[in-house]
Amino acid sequence: MHQDVLDLARLQFALTAGGHFLFVALTLGLATVVAVLQTLATFGRKPLYARMVRFWGRLYVINYAVGIVTGLVMEFQFGMAWSGLTHEAGNVLGASLAVETIVAFFVESTFLGLWIFGWNRLNRWAHLAAIWIVVLTAYLSAYWILVSNGFLNHPVGHASEGGELVLDDPVAVLTNPSALLAFGHVLAGALLTAGFFMAGVSAYHLFRRSPEWEFFGRSLRIGVFLSAPALMAAAVFGGLQFGVLATFQPMKSAVFSGKAAEIARVQAEMAERFGPGDYVPSEAWTRGGGLVMLLCFALMMYLCFAGVILACFKKAVFRFRLWHLVLMAAVPLPYLAMIGGWVFREAGRQPWVVYGLLRTEDAVSDLSPGTMRLSLTVFTTVFVALALLDAWLLARHARRGPVESGLGHDERPDPADGGEGTPPDPADSLPAPRY
Repeated sequence: MHQDVLDLARLQFALTAGGHFLFVALTLGLATVVAVLQTLATFGRKPLYARMVRFWGRLYVINYAVGIVTGLVMEFQFGMAWSGLTHEAGNVLGASLAVETIVAFFVESTFLGLWIFGWNRLNRWAHLAAIWIVVLTAYLSAYWILVSNGFLNHPVGHASEGGELVLDDPVAVLTNPSALLAFGHVLAGALLTAGFFMAGVSAYHLFRRSPEWEFFGRSLRIGVFLSAPALMAAAVFGGLQFGVLATFQPMKSAVFSGKAAEIARVQAEMAERFGPGDYVPSEAWTRGGGLVMLLCFALMMYLCFAGVILACFKKAVFRFRLWHLVLMAAVPLPYLAMIGGWVFREAGRQPWVVYGLLRTEDAVSDLSPGTMRLSLTVFTTVFVALALLDAWLLARHARRGPVESGLGHDERPDPADGGEGTPPDPADSLPAPRY
């Protein structure tokens, strides 16, 4: 295998997987927030919560739509650049990836369509059920992806037949500790991302003295009070993963700890077990990713604790402009933490693509360096364009605020006006028969 092809293929996967995950995190978190807000609006019949559902729901739909495209693009590289992985381990990974596709692209997308186009057509209970089904299927989609990723990091429930891995124990694969702990960590990180995003957008409007001060004051508090427990949950699941790391991947643990003697010992053991070779991952990427994650966690911890205290005072919420600037600047922190965490998780298991079973150099496709450079250029261009488009759309609609058009706006003629004129907005009046 040409070394350039291997390096370019790894770089391509890192960029596409990391880029896609940035969309997934905000989508998972915002979907949960929107579902909770709609539950409050449905039971409490408060127009403010209904308007919040429409505003934050619109941003959620934008991020979801662009994120779906990045997921589709990323899928192509499995067959193009990593045919060895699908050939050797496809019998194990294929089932979970197929279920994820069914959940995400059929069930989740179907009910999201019902939620988007069901405003003022479905009754409020059916409409509420639709968004909760979207949230639960999004969680299931994330779980199935992490089942596949957990197998790569800690392969269990498999057997070898004819030199290929086959599924032997489905329960072991589904309950893989590497997958379950990562699942809890990712969900907590998604809620943390949504909390910082809500707080940052709300702080922007409050900093500009928006007339929607009540709307964004409530949203800011929701974002702040969501971020603190989400951060603690992410820390707990992250700590549990560190606790089992020495058992699952001793080399990664040794490299992150910087223990030269331990690195040499594990290297000798793996060389004796798997044959001659360099089994030490890149110390710069492994330690760097972990340190970025921990540094961002420390900064977010101070911001969350201070934010919870400040959010208890109305004057601070509406008038503390320095705090508003800090909240706006802090929006990227969860993203940086997640990217650092993924770099640590994935780069630290090298040189294995399936830990202890399949080396990365044996999983990459037999391509020429020129073909791989072209593929990397195309993938990178598409992902950068989609990321910029998503950022532009989110910023544009976030700046507009809770306008009276868009998601959930009832454009049907008003019967009381003889079918003419501007219809009343159900998000303001919340009529009993419909949401």
